[in-house]
Amino acid sequence: MALNIGFVLFDRLTQLDLTGPLQVLSRLEGAKCHLIARTREPVKTDTVLDIVPTTTFDECPQLDILCVPGGRGVAAAIGDAELVNFIRGQGATASWVTSVCTGSFLLGAAGLLDGRRATTHWAYKELLPLVGASPGGARVICDENLITGGGVTAGIDFALQVAAEVSGPGVAQAIQLALEYDPVPPFDSGNPKFAPGPVRDSLEPTFERARQEMREALSRRK
Repeated sequence: MALNIGFVLFDRLTQLDLTGPLQVLSRLEGAKCHLIARTREPVKTDTVLDIVPTTTFDECPQLDILCVPGGRGVAAAIGDAELVNFIRGQGATASWVTSVCTGSFLLGAAGLLDGRRATTHWAYKELLPLVGASPGGARVICDENLITGGGVTAGIDFALQVAAEVSGPGVAQAIQLALEYDPVPPFDSGNPKFAPGPVRDSLEPTFERARQEMREALSRRK
């Protein structure tokens, strides 16, 4: 049987939020992956890479796994009623409702995080209560059929967890080995707890502007 896995597209999404999980989940048995947008026109990401949708909101089949990536375009996407309604409708019927990075705020805007535990990019966790969620500290959080991942590269860890939940740990481990996912980064600065103070400080102005943009977008939806 087909396993319909859908990734929602919007302008200025972070492509690794999408392509990391896509690479993992496409290897599940029966996986049929859908890249979904309003039209089939290419969608601009936050890099030079554009992504071509495979289906539209209107044509998309009922999904077994709904995945919403994040990125700087989330704040604008929150105001897109058609996109949010699509997420709401698919989220009500999907077996698994998932997000990576700030994609959690689109789930929240669709009313899918009320009273649930969730995570997002570390710089935005303080905003999760604005969409009814209880922030967690883990890189990936499972709350029944809701699975949320942290920022960007956490999408690979997140997708392996989704694979384990859907098809079992053995399948997830085989995918991890096939991808040779065995990261050994050159620096221990991928978590704000361990990154040097000057490194954190250098990013703070950028993230504060981004948080304010998200706050304003969330306040406008009410």
